[in-house]
Parts: sequence; structure tokens; C-alpha cells
Amino acid sequence: MSRIRKIAFEEHFTAVGFGDYSKSFVSQIDPEVAADLGRRLTDFDDMRLQEMDAAGIDYVILSQTGPGVQVEKDTAVAIARSKENNDFLAQQIARHPTRYGGFATLPMQDPKAAADELERAVKELGFKGALVNGHTNGVYYDSPEYDVFWERVQALDVPFYLHPFDSYGMPHAYTGHPEMTGATWGWGVETATHALRLLFGGVFDRFPGVKVILGHMGEGLPFQRWRFDSRFAVYPCGVTLKRKPSEYIGTNIVITTSGVCSSATLMGAIGEMGAEAVMFSVDYPYESSSVAADFIEQAPMDDATRALVCHGNAERLFKL
Repeated sequence: MSRIRKIAFEEHFTAVGFGDYSKSFVSQIDPEVAADLGRRLTDFDDMRLQEMDAAGIDYVILSQTGPGVQVEKDTAVAIARSKENNDFLAQQIARHPTRYGGFATLPMQDPKAAADELERAVKELGFKGALVNGHTNGVYYDSPEYDVFWERVQALDVPFYLHPFDSYGMPHAYTGHPEMTGATWGWGVETATHALRLLFGGVFDRFPGVKVILGHMGEGLPFQRWRFDSRFAVYPCGVTLKRKPSEYIGTNIVITTSGVCSSATLMGAIGEMGAEAVMFSVDYPYESSSVAADFIEQAPMDDATRALVCHGNAERLFKL
């Protein structure tokens, strides 16, 4: 079967020294499945490229799997490991430069150090932006101390992928229901909340050129745009924004299809945000490349929209 060209960019790997960070990430997964994930995360040649070829994925932007250095308590260690990780990834990309790009790992414990490492990764290593696995030990990125970081993101004109991880502290509502704390529900709630903190915290007003990417069909945010406007108008709680909340979702906040292979959901997201704000991705190796490819090729879109979602929007966003 002839495949339409695709670019994907929630595609993960892991490197030496990062396995300890990921133990909690896979603790609820069957050991055999976890072992297979480990093999796929450390592979840059055989399995990964074969699956890309079979799915018609020409190019992927690779990122360190969660939670990475976001759970590191020692800032100096986080800075050092971020640099080591990015150098390692650059070496892998250099072996397959037409197939792979990179997202930087960033030590968000120190906003200026994170900005400096992002600049090094973009300017010296050729990376396409950064992927950060949520909050850093309970610290979110809407506070003024992170303005130095967002200023650099805007100046470099690269996107910031906000990827899920656990809530900081277990919400009482999840007590007795561990199945709800992770990828099934809790991660999406946590990540959507973080993105809304950036929005209502004025990050996009202070730095209008910043682009934040959310996976998993936008962690549900596209489908609440109308309600955000309606209720924020009634309960602003002293917060002022230059635009309606909905107007940031689809401009400053863009999304990928990673991990949500539902045609109805896809068409709803495009209807809410526009075809230029939605992009294909897989979430490899946690999701199937072939399932994701079949889904996006069979979804009820016209050819022009499908081309935008599969590769055109990513080409524009990452200047490919």
C-alpha cells in the first residue's frame, strides 16, 4: 500500500544514565512489555527505522523518554546530564541525518541554564526545539523567574513540547485508583493544567512568539475552548489577558495526534483549532506506528488537510 509522507515528533529514546529516572514511568507495566519498550527505546537503527519505513514516516524528532531530568533533585547533575544526553542524541542523529532530528533535554531547575542549553542544542547541535516532561519537582514554568527562558525560546524561534508526567503529590481523588494516576487519565489532566497555567499566567502575552506543543490531541484542551471563554469572562479572578483564552489555543498552543487514534476526535480538534494547528505523531514506542499511520490515512479528511496534518505543518513549524 502506498503511504502518504509523514513526520512525527513525539518519538522517544533513552540513553545511558536515564534508566533510573524512568523506573516509575514503567513500574505499572507488565515486565515483558517493559523489556520490549527498553529494547525499542535504546534502538536507533533496526526496529525503529523498519517501523518508520512500514508506516511511511520519513522523519522523526527524537526526545528523551519521561520523566528524565525533571525529577533530578541536584541542579548541577541535571545540567550535566542534559548536556550529556543532548550530545549523545546528536551523535545518533549524525548517523541518520535524513531520518532523525532532536529535541533538547533541558535542566528546568535553573531557567537561565535551561535557556543556555536550549541555545547550544539549537545553534551547535542543530536541534529543532525541546521536549520537557512536565513540572520540575513541583515547579511550573509560568512564574516570572522563567521569563528569561521563554524570552530565549522566542528568540530562537523553536517550539517547546510539554510532555506529561505525574502530578506533584497524589490528588486525593485518585486515592485507591492507581489506574487513573498515569497515562489513562492523570497525565493528561496534569499537562493540560500546566498549559493553562502558561496561558492564564500571561506567558503568551509577554512572549507572543512562543509555540507550545501538546500531545495526545491537546490533552483535551481543544474541546473546552468555548467554555474557557464563557467562564473566564464571569470568573476572571483578577487575571487579565490580551485575548480570549480560546485564541491562544491553536496559535500559541498547537497539538499532535500522538496516542489518540480516533477520527471523530481528530475532526473535532481540526474543527476547533484549524487544520494548521494539528499535526501527526505516534508516541513511539508506547504506541504503534502502524496503527497511527492507518488511522491518519483513513481519517475523513480531504487531501490538502491530510497533507498539512501529516507533514506540511511540521515542515513549517520546524523549518524543514
